[in-house]
Amino acid sequence: MSVARLSISTLTDNGERLSDEVELYQRTYSTLLRSSGETRLRVLEPSHRAMRSSLHSLADSQQLDLGAFLYAVSRLPQAIAGARHVVMGQSAEALIADGLDVTHWPEAESPARRRRWYVGPDATLAVLLASSSDVDDLVPTLVAYQIEWNKIHLHLAGAANELGDAPEAEACARLLGGSTEDWQRLTEAWGAGFRERLAMVRDHSLSIRIRMLGGSNTGYARMTRRWWAPIQTQLDQDDRGDGHGDAAAAGQRASGSADGDGPLYFVSSNTHSLVNIATGVAREREQQLIQFVESLPKDDILHEELIRFRQGETEGAWENFLYFVARQWFEARGEQGASERRAAEAAYGVKHLRSSTALRVSAQVIPLDALSVTSLDPRLGEVDAAALAASRARIVNIDYPLGVAAYNILREVAVDSSSLRGVYVLGKAATLNADVGDVLISSVVHDEHSRSTYWLDNAFSVDDLAEDLRFGTGLDNQRAVTVKSTFLQNRAYLDFYYREAFTVVEMEAGPFLNAVYELADPDRFPVGEAVNFAKLPIDLGIIHYASDTPYTQARTLGARGLSYYGMDSTYASSLAILRRILRLEGILR
Repeated sequence: MSVARLSISTLTDNGERLSDEVELYQRTYSTLLRSSGETRLRVLEPSHRAMRSSLHSLADSQQLDLGAFLYAVSRLPQAIAGARHVVMGQSAEALIADGLDVTHWPEAESPARRRRWYVGPDATLAVLLASSSDVDDLVPTLVAYQIEWNKIHLHLAGAANELGDAPEAEACARLLGGSTEDWQRLTEAWGAGFRERLAMVRDHSLSIRIRMLGGSNTGYARMTRRWWAPIQTQLDQDDRGDGHGDAAAAGQRASGSADGDGPLYFVSSNTHSLVNIATGVAREREQQLIQFVESLPKDDILHEELIRFRQGETEGAWENFLYFVARQWFEARGEQGASERRAAEAAYGVKHLRSSTALRVSAQVIPLDALSVTSLDPRLGEVDAAALAASRARIVNIDYPLGVAAYNILREVAVDSSSLRGVYVLGKAATLNADVGDVLISSVVHDEHSRSTYWLDNAFSVDDLAEDLRFGTGLDNQRAVTVKSTFLQNRAYLDFYYREAFTVVEMEAGPFLNAVYELADPDRFPVGEAVNFAKLPIDLGIIHYASDTPYTQARTLGARGLSYYGMDSTYASSLAILRRILRLEGILR
């Protein structure tokens, strides 16, 4: 690995010049949040509008921007409607010390952002933040929500009588603005309470005050250590031989005949794909899953896809179909289904560890020696059963974190795990040149946090997943830019990166690479430099799948998740990651 001392000022300086308004906005809320008192969100609205965010392009217009509103709605809890105070903190202890006894407040969730929210009295909400990236993500989301709420409030004032007591999406679009499709999505997002929520918007304008408790780097590091502690405990138990594996493997560990810890592979992806392809829990229930699909309405996409499989008219993979159906089948059976799934995966040694801290990132420990040849997805290749049973390697798979939390996590993993052999990142990204569902493999990453540019020897190429990618397209040798927030970017900003051939826009790769740098170098990660990752002490691979296109105002990301067809890219990528690990362990023939 080497650091190029030659300047990369063209990229850095021009990028900063084009994002002056973004920088002003970020500095405005960062300085205001240092105050011990409350800040009115409306103070931030002028700089938010001036930023001309690509995600909120109509912020400075009287027209409704339902794309931005839908994005905010999906990332905030329902209780944000009508809220007057939002208190942000790093831990429940910090909130309690400030007089907010959140232990007695109901918890709340948002559909598309993993944060721990608490709903208190007097229209007060409290939320725990995992890193500075949560501030960059949450504050603009709140501002966008308030701006669009108040726009709808003004529009409703002149059209409430015409809408009547049971407003429909088509009538809302005609009388208030926006598309019928967006109003229908908002109807689905608000659910059965849509009419009451719209009445609340009509009757009340929104004026939220925000306050920050703490926010130090030390606090985030302390919280990350608390998050990692139970995972490290599980790894220690496995090394002692009392966590998994057969008697021979346990005896080898207990006798100390093996030197040191077993190899550790760190994966940041999601909580379903690796487990599905490693354990075979879904494939073992094939007949039950087929019966479940047959019981669905005939116009259901899964019922139609089953018919296409039977007629040989689909391009999809049967294993992916079963994985997708299994999730719905287990969820349809409530807690019984969840318990059955946990027990089935535990039989293959998989340990699920949920977070109790502000870092809402679930983790899984997957010991290779607890798996079997029959449990592994057959698309992985021919497996050496003896080598699999003898392996002492473990996979720590986490639900991908947000922004700077990625740096904190990998740094903590590296500090405690000298046996780290590989780091693999699978995440979502916006694409400027491809389509939703395509797989993007980058060889260059520019990180806006450190303003450094990393040249990678990426462990993956299109050849590693092309055979398993049925509906999307694989693109390697791409360039990615790690942004600070989905809102903190505008059209000029995106155009600049596009002209410089940076076509992948995401939020985690840069912080992960900053941590990787510290694995191999005695210095802290560099700022504003070019880094060549030609030689590293670990195996490194980064894959993204395209989840939205910013030039279409992020409708895909803001309004709906990837469909059955979209998940094809996730499984093709996960197969490539697990295949890589098995190959490095000498398990694939």
